Amino acid sequence: MYEVGMLNRDIVRFLVQQGHTDRFMICDAGFAIPASVPTIDLSITKNLPTIETVIEELLKSFSVEKIIISDSMVETSPSKYALVRKLFESSVDCESVSQDELRNLSKTVKFAIRTGDFTAYSNVLIVSGPGNRWFVEQ
Repeated sequence: MYEVGMLNRDIVRFLVQQGHTDRFMICDAGFAIPASVPTIDLSITKNLPTIETVIEELLKSFSVEKIIISDSMVETSPSKYALVRKLFESSVDCESVSQDELRNLSKTVKFAIRTGDFTAYSNVLIVSGPGNRWFVEQ
């Protein structure tokens, strides 16, 4: 049996289909995920799991080129923003857009993961990218 890493079969199925620059979201409990976007709902109760729990596990095996967050996260939930930035390496670009723009961008993602996070504006759009496992021949 598969015993290590991300155990949720739906998440794993979507992650292995991601290519360079493909996008997905990790969302708080209140984000209005478009009906057309396949959604994996992990929410159990308030703050279980949080977005950082999912991000921490994701980063053990998945490479990220860029994240896109809402300006509202920076302004309204600065400690959550600081935690998210700390989780992603400094080599990962971070773009901040309006909440309306993030909602529009959510229509372009391949899938979304809904968490139980109750921290306002705790939504991260992730752009897949090559990590340090990839190399260029010299």
